[in-house]
Formats: sequence, structure tokens, C-alpha cells
Amino acid sequence: MSFAGIHQYIDRDSSRVVTEHLYADHWVRWLYSSARERMPGLFKAATSARFSELLSFIHYDNPICLQPIHVERMARKLGINLAECLDPQNALRSPRRLFERKIRYWDCRPMANRPQEVVAPADAKVLAGSLSSTSLLHVKEKFFSYEELLGPVNHRWLDTFRNGVFAVFRLTPEKYHYNHVPVSGTVVDVYELPGVYHSCNPGAVLTEATPFSKNKRCITVFDTNVKGGTGVGYVAMIEIVALMIGDIVQCYSDQRYDDPRLPAPGTAVLKGQPKSLYRPGSSVDVLLFQKGAVRISEDILRNLNRVDVKSRFTQNFEKPLVETDVQVRSPIACRAAGAGY
Repeated sequence: MSFAGIHQYIDRDSSRVVTEHLYADHWVRWLYSSARERMPGLFKAATSARFSELLSFIHYDNPICLQPIHVERMARKLGINLAECLDPQNALRSPRRLFERKIRYWDCRPMANRPQEVVAPADAKVLAGSLSSTSLLHVKEKFFSYEELLGPVNHRWLDTFRNGVFAVFRLTPEKYHYNHVPVSGTVVDVYELPGVYHSCNPGAVLTEATPFSKNKRCITVFDTNVKGGTGVGYVAMIEIVALMIGDIVQCYSDQRYDDPRLPAPGTAVLKGQPKSLYRPGSSVDVLLFQKGAVRISEDILRNLNRVDVKSRFTQNFEKPLVETDVQVRSPIACRAAGAGY
């Protein structure tokens, strides 16, 4: 069963195996097993935008929770490092403000000056894979249906990324929920696709086939083969809502969080800068790369197939599938030999 047992991942900095406390795991287990099979109407309602907004209000905007002591307890329980926050602690007066916190990323998430590297778009747990059935990284289409993920079958980007490489970044409630740009380049396309609000709990992901291509999402495509760009061709960044995520706010800034704006087509973007904010809950980013454009970082690939880690993803695939916990702006791939311009 998808929900059987514990779920573990690898901490990148220490290489330790960590057991994850999955948020509302018992409730999600019931929803995606008993309710999904026996009460389809309830399941449909529970994955709707309205229900997601209700859950978000209860957890993040409930007047009972609007006390500093409650916010402090929540931060301690989730393991949030308040010392990283840009705003003073007394400004984080609600769970929502804690969730939507800004951090001094220029200090606590430093980024090396390596133009050929692709960086993580978020503090998240990452899995890498291939869209090519002939690749050793290929996994069954459980996370998403490629055609559905990008939109209608005749969409212009389907051929661009076919047989390429992907990376899935799973954000959990305690994480910093600003997304950052993974590459330098120029925005060439931005569009949204409607959808529902499935949970990104590992068990739910594998119980509900291809949920990431069914959830509401925003797709941004970058051309990195431009002056000052990362030089890895076209890169698609798909920001996907999940349970209790009410919105994806586009707010690109060239400098820290200053003067946020929409990353519209024609916008030049810098790697590592803030791009958007999830409001609030857990959520997922997916990056798509063209075939032969990048090499995924060796430690992420090495961790992927570790047999000493109990991952719920492994239970539904024919081989181990283990996540690595990465920090935003840290390297997750680099330009492949012969790629670029």
C-alpha cells in the first residue's frame, strides 16, 4: 500500500537518513484510501479550492491562533529557524505571516558564482528523473502525465522537453515558501492551468495517479541561451498548488525582495532571485530540462537509489526512489558537456 510504513529522506549536508513527520498523515491516509473509494463526492469536495481555502483559514488565519505565544510554539514545533527571518520576530504575528516569512537568503542561503550551474528553486526534498523510457532515470508516470502537465496536447512546449530530464521539489509546511529562479535567462512564456488541490503527501501522490498534472499550476519557460544566461537551453518551471495552498503570487525581484513584479515574457531574470510565493500549506515545483542539456548533481543521483532508506515512493516503483533535502539556491544540476551556445 502507498501509505504503509514510515517515510525517510537524505539530509544533503550531513548525508543522514531522516524520518519525516508527515503533516496530517492519518487524515490524508483516510482521505486517499477510504474516502476516495467509498465517498467520491466527499473526496472531490476535499480536493476543491473552497475546501483548501477553508483548511488554510483554520490553520493559518484562525483568530485563536493570532497570539505571539502560539506563533512561537508553532515555530518550535515545526523546527523553523526564526534567526533567518528578515522581519523581527514581533512582526510574525500570525501563522500565515510565519508561513509567508522572508529570510535573509543572501546570508543564510549563499549561492556560489558558477554560471553553468542550475540551483534549487526552493527549500525542498527533491527527486530527479527522465522523461525518456530508455534512460536509467526513467520512472513510471506516477508523479505527472507529461502531456497534461504542460497543458493541451498541441501545446508548443511538448516537443521542446520531450525525452528530457525533470526534477520534482516537494515543499512541506515548515519550509520557507518563496520560490527562487533556478537559472539566469529571459522569460519567454508564462501561463496558468486550472485544477484541483491534491495533497503532496508521498502516499497521496502515488494513490492518486499523476496528481501534479491535475492540480492548479503556473508554468514559466526561460530561455537560458542568451547573454548572461546559464546556457542550458529552455527550462520550464512548474509551480503546483497542493492541499491548503490558496494561491501562487508571482513577485520577481532583481534585488532581495525589492520592487516585486510579474515575470512577464521578455523579462530578464537572474538565477537565485525570488520569483513567487505560495500561500500557504505544502506545494510542489517541477523543473523540466531539454534532452542532453544538464547533468543532475551526483549526490542527488547517488541518494536516489539508496537501499538503506525507507521511502514510500520506493514501495510503488520497481527500484528505490529516495529524496534529498536541498536548500534554495544550492546547486542541483550543471550544464552538460556540449550544451550551451
